[in-house]
Amino acid sequence: MSSPKSKKSPCAVPTLLQIFNGEKPANTAPIRVDFVPGTKTRYSGGGITIEQQLMIDVTHKPFPDLLRETVLDKIGMSDSTYEQPLPPARAALAASGTYASGKVVHGKRHIYPEMAAAGLWTTPTDLAKFAIEIALSKQGKSNRALSQTMTREMLKPQRENVGLGFFLGDEKNSDQFGHNGADEGFQAILLMFADSGQGVAVMANSDNGIAVGDELVASIAREYGWKFAAPQRNAGNVLLLIANAAGTPAALERYSELKKTTSDPKELNEGTLNRLGYTLLQSDKTDDAILVFLRNVKEYPQSSNV
Repeated sequence: MSSPKSKKSPCAVPTLLQIFNGEKPANTAPIRVDFVPGTKTRYSGGGITIEQQLMIDVTHKPFPDLLRETVLDKIGMSDSTYEQPLPPARAALAASGTYASGKVVHGKRHIYPEMAAAGLWTTPTDLAKFAIEIALSKQGKSNRALSQTMTREMLKPQRENVGLGFFLGDEKNSDQFGHNGADEGFQAILLMFADSGQGVAVMANSDNGIAVGDELVASIAREYGWKFAAPQRNAGNVLLLIANAAGTPAALERYSELKKTTSDPKELNEGTLNRLGYTLLQSDKTDDAILVFLRNVKEYPQSSNV
């Protein structure tokens, strides 16, 4: 299934049915099945949103109430909710999302009717409680939310080291599971080792969250001797951090250096500069964005993406 999660303003929030069909005020394409399920892996926020509607239809309960009763309350996630928008009491405690430039997201935070895919409000402590419960459930030591059988099924590779809701480790780290998250202005990393009980939850109210968080996770892994392949530094994230810290010319200079040493076209291509340019544009750095786009045209004159 395809179609990303939508970005909503407080004044125009679509229903799930409108999102499924791509009808206004939804601002994403219709969610459609376009290959045989189970034949390959695709990250699908649309598929999770359909699961949300299925759970509502079967239980006849609002999704936030259902998840509070079946998961959040059971494992003590008292600072978490799927309510969208946040009620006033919780909104008063919530952080404001920020773009990569540090500018606050319009309206402080988006409203996501796709609650299952994008609507969880939580804290690193609560997120850690969730990961610990999954680890203990796999071992049969705590099954407050899921049975041991169901948990083991979730943590079993389906295709390409992807489980049911989690990304999994390789053969050397078969007990590793986790998931990153990103909404407009907010990013998070969750990594857990089910057998040892060690893990980390990182959250940031910034579109730089994962770029910085990956460095933090790598440091923690070295400190605790975790035997897992730390995420490779994403070239786009590196360029963005340099642009914010030292300016766009410095980022483009670093791009030239990376191009000399990077042979993988998937890691460094016209999309890398495109993302940097549009991020700068979103941050109202128009002159810097134009500088990046002009460089992209020079680097990839035959590409239809520049």
